[in-house]
Amino acid sequence: MPLMTVADALAAVLAGVEPLPEEPVALESAHRRVLARDLPSRRTQPPVAMSAMDGYAVRAADIATIPARLQVIGEIAAGRPLERALQTGEALRIFTGGVVPDSADTVVIQEDTERDGNHVIVKEATAPGKNIRPAGVDFREGDVLIRASSHLTDRHLSLAAGMNYPDLPVHRRPTIAMLATGDELVLPGATPGPGQIILSNGYALRALARGEGAEAIDLGIAADTMDATTAAIRRARESGADILVTTGGASVGDHDFVKRALEAEGVEIAFWRIALRPGKPMMHGRLGPMRVIGLPGNPVSSYICAFLFMVPLIRALSGREDVHHCIEPALLGSDVSANQARQDYLRARLTPSTDGLPVATPIGHQDSSLMGKLAAAEALVIRTPFAPAASKGEPCAIIKLSLS
Repeated sequence: MPLMTVADALAAVLAGVEPLPEEPVALESAHRRVLARDLPSRRTQPPVAMSAMDGYAVRAADIATIPARLQVIGEIAAGRPLERALQTGEALRIFTGGVVPDSADTVVIQEDTERDGNHVIVKEATAPGKNIRPAGVDFREGDVLIRASSHLTDRHLSLAAGMNYPDLPVHRRPTIAMLATGDELVLPGATPGPGQIILSNGYALRALARGEGAEAIDLGIAADTMDATTAAIRRARESGADILVTTGGASVGDHDFVKRALEAEGVEIAFWRIALRPGKPMMHGRLGPMRVIGLPGNPVSSYICAFLFMVPLIRALSGREDVHHCIEPALLGSDVSANQARQDYLRARLTPSTDGLPVATPIGHQDSSLMGKLAAAEALVIRTPFAPAASKGEPCAIIKLSLS
């Protein structure tokens, strides 16, 4: 049976995914959450005409002839409006943010005036409306300023505060339960025995998930037995996780129990093995509402599969519109050989070029166990199945590894 393509596998992972339910969160905690519905303003900003400068509120007709000498009848500071109408030949001292009275139609900046006791001498004429922020110039009550599915930035929070929202309706964060499998694994800080290695995958994957806004649960390490693996899968289900991510045990060896355990627990496997390098032995399925991603055990394969499949799934469950990674143009920094039947993702460094496109240079040996090479990479160069050999300087497609 031919291997499933990367595009078909991603479509299967995202099939039927709906954003998680809405929940209110305090504005202070809404950064990088995803808005669940459109947000109309609760107020007009500014609510009334306000001065944009320090100076004098006057009638433009009174300063048509320069210099003009006007009597100063009062002062307006921000937050302290003055209910006093201007008469012919009068001015009001006003500061930035002060409410401009209806009887004034322009503000002369302080630098264009000279004070003489209770009078001000205006030395430069100012047109009607100058240096005044009209009511509603920013937005008006009822204006929808932040749309559903917006991934909330710091600037969104400032705007929402100005719209008078103390809390925001956002989609619930996805919860991801992560399970490592393998008798050979020990935790960092331990002294590995013969044939054992330090567990590293989970730390990268949980950080990756949290960076995308998910909550991550560590289910620990399951021994290479059917009982231990099925017990861990049950713990994930009981935790209410939206996604179960397993690492290791997804291949065809006698000690690879993940696929068998998942099926024994009722997981409907959508695919097992895809035309991807690194990451061929990857699985996906569902157990009721919980989606399952079975990742390979090799660190590079595990990370790249999670980057390509887990991240879009988290984004879709979170309600984001930008679910898919951005594929960008680049130039090859070295020759690459012809590709085989699987879509290849080469770890690469990026450098600038004179024509504006980045130069992507694959990093030496691309073995799926080399964590140092992965840590040094800044992008993945995409090589489609059976792509011909390409030379340094030729166009290529990349996905940057830094996430938004």
